[in-house]
Amino acid sequence: MSSLKTQVICHLISKTILSVLLVLAPYHCTTADADAGYQPQKTVKTKEQTVAQTYPAVGTVRPKSETSISAQISAQIKAVHVKAGQIITSGTLLITLDSRQAAARLESAKEALRGAKASRDKARQAINSAQASYTNAKQHFARIKNFYASGAATQQEFENAQAGFLQARAALSMSRESLVEAEAGIQQATETITEATVHLGFSKIIAPVDGEIIRILVEPGDLALPGKPLAAVRTQGGLRVEAHVREGLINTIKTGSHLQAVIPTPGFFLNAVVEEIIPYADPNTRTFLVKAAIPAKEGIYSGMYAKLMVPEAHRTIITLDKDAVIRAGQLELVMVKTNDTWQRRYIKTIPLDNTCVEVLSGLSANETIGIGEVR
Repeated sequence: MSSLKTQVICHLISKTILSVLLVLAPYHCTTADADAGYQPQKTVKTKEQTVAQTYPAVGTVRPKSETSISAQISAQIKAVHVKAGQIITSGTLLITLDSRQAAARLESAKEALRGAKASRDKARQAINSAQASYTNAKQHFARIKNFYASGAATQQEFENAQAGFLQARAALSMSRESLVEAEAGIQQATETITEATVHLGFSKIIAPVDGEIIRILVEPGDLALPGKPLAAVRTQGGLRVEAHVREGLINTIKTGSHLQAVIPTPGFFLNAVVEEIIPYADPNTRTFLVKAAIPAKEGIYSGMYAKLMVPEAHRTIITLDKDAVIRAGQLELVMVKTNDTWQRRYIKTIPLDNTCVEVLSGLSANETIGIGEVR
């Protein structure tokens, strides 16, 4: 019974060892087979390198400067003349609003101005007539007054001359007031025309700066309201990564620090320069917002997922030119020079940057690796 138990245990141990060997087979440092006929096109050396262990702060690609386009008046949108992704220059017509109400108001103001000018002309004519009447009445009253004093005019004639003089003076005063009112009407109508003209100009939404249309937020027929965004424009200021860095690492970076930015979708590794650190931690996530500028590159768009690699510690790694890695399905192998022969060796790597990989297993520093097709 004891012998049977021993055989079962030995069998299980053998199966376990075999399974482990099968799992670890891709990571053996070398194979028994040498490739004597292999001739590399060129050779490279593996390198030992001390790098900063980084923490990937999750962020988003955003424009350095983004302008929101809004309407100044309430009106229905008549036409949208641009589309997202279009490059525009300052003064480009973006959106046209319904201008009928503003045009009607302008025409009404012009009509009021014409009426005010006509009233002014009538008031001036009335002043001229009243001035003549007033002069005549004044002279007549002066004569009658002298006659009355010498006894040559009656009391009735004196009173009639005096009443005529007072009436002429009052008429002249009223004519002058009418002129003042007409001038005020002209001023008001002129101001209304200016205001109506400005409002009519607001019916055409013009690009204030050079840039690129990021988003169009409305369609023809929508109602534009003052302050309501109609479109977003990225100015020609470049892009940056805005990432949230945990509070434990915020003191490791400063404004002007150079970090690595990773844009996973196009697979870009870019140099990023920290431009701004918001001195306020989000109480919910305990992170700080860090903004780092990245160079302009084809294939990077605002809103893309990005990572800002923040230094956390230092470690020693083995690096290799990525062109030296041969991929066979899910496996990675290289041709290693051992003495005077070339041998296949399975390795495990992860991307380091656009040209190099980090070797996790299978190679050591200063080994000679061949680059070239393997038969």
